[in-house]
Order: sequence, then C-alpha cells, then structure tokens
Amino acid sequence: MTLACATCPVRDRAACSVLTEAERDALARAGRTRRLSRGEVLFAAGDADAACATLLDGALKVTHHDADGNERILALIHPAGFTGELFAPFAGHDVVALTDSRLCVFARRDMESALRAHPALAEALLRRSQEDLHAARALLALGSNRSAVAKVGALVLALAEGASDSPCHPAAAFDLPLTRGEMANMLGLTIETVSRALTRLERDGALRRTGSRGIELIDPARLGETI
Repeated sequence: MTLACATCPVRDRAACSVLTEAERDALARAGRTRRLSRGEVLFAAGDADAACATLLDGALKVTHHDADGNERILALIHPAGFTGELFAPFAGHDVVALTDSRLCVFARRDMESALRAHPALAEALLRRSQEDLHAARALLALGSNRSAVAKVGALVLALAEGASDSPCHPAAAFDLPLTRGEMANMLGLTIETVSRALTRLERDGALRRTGSRGIELIDPARLGETI
C-alpha cells in the first residue's frame, strides 16, 4: 500500500517532519504502508537487507533470545519511533509487533539514499536514535533494586509516556501493549507479583484498570515514586 503522508498520524513527530512537503512526497514514493498483527515479526536477527520503518500506530518490541531460548525485551518502539539496522549487513535483533501495528516501511538502500540526500533527515534520525537509546536504558534499569510496586509503577508510567502524542505529559488513558508475562520478563518479577503490584497501585489511587489491558492514570506522579 502506498504512503499517505497527508493523513499520517505521526507526521508532526516522526523524523521525516523536518523535510519539506516536496521532499516528503519524494521520499513517500519509495516507501509503503505495512500492517502487522500482534506477534508478527517485522524482521528477525540475521536477516539481510532488513527494512527500515517508522511506526504509525501500535507498539513493537526489540528482543534477544539467549542460548536457552529465553526472550529478553531490550527496547520498546512507540508511534513515531524508528527501527532499522542502517549501514549494517544484518539485523541484530528481532523486532516483533506487540499489538496490531501499522508502519511506514522503506528498503534500507532507499533510506540510506534519503539520508545522503537530506542531511536534516539524518540529523533528525540521529536525535531520535539517541532518545530511543536513553529510553531503552531506562527500561532496562527498571529491574534494579527497587520494590516490585515501584518497578511496575515506573514501567506503567513509561508506557503511558510512550503512548502519548505529546512529549510533555503521559497519556491519560491507554492499553498496555505488554502482557503480564512480558512485564514480568522485563522487570525480573513473576506474573503473580506483577498482578499484585497493579492491584496495589489501583488500590492506592495511582491508576484505574479498565478491561483486560486498559489503564487510566489517576495520579501519574505517584507511579514515579519509589514505593
């Protein structure tokens, strides 16, 4: 499916927002829209010439499997986020849809050509990569020496910030892209402990759960506290 930049939900937040309309239209002609179902792989570790993509809606996870086959979530990608192994012969990690997702996809060679032609785009992607690296490090640090409730609260807040269309505040209501098992994986907890922590946060007035994955933030500041 060809790209429709005029109706793109992240046109003002994605790296390509630094381009002029004419430059964006030219770039769009090289790309296409791709839809992924939950659990579908965008590309896997070892893939040659893996695509580059901007996430339009949904959520992705970047994962690694150890020698025993256990999955480790290394990073999350939220709308307007970019993924792709630029200037590398092979993909280094798996990138998998956490929810039904829609992406703006480019062949790596086309994106590399665009970066050479548009220095502003290269700078914007570098800035985005730095922000994503800091976010990934912050997520990995959630498993540090804090209480289970503090870990889960901090992760929920990070997910709310990723789901927001504003850099100034987290989303007031959103669906958790991670299962309880995936949250436990990231935080070094059990599924039962994650469930108890969410119940505690709800009882203490930090959030309200709606349905199986819905979250409404009641007191975002409390989620960032060490409990």
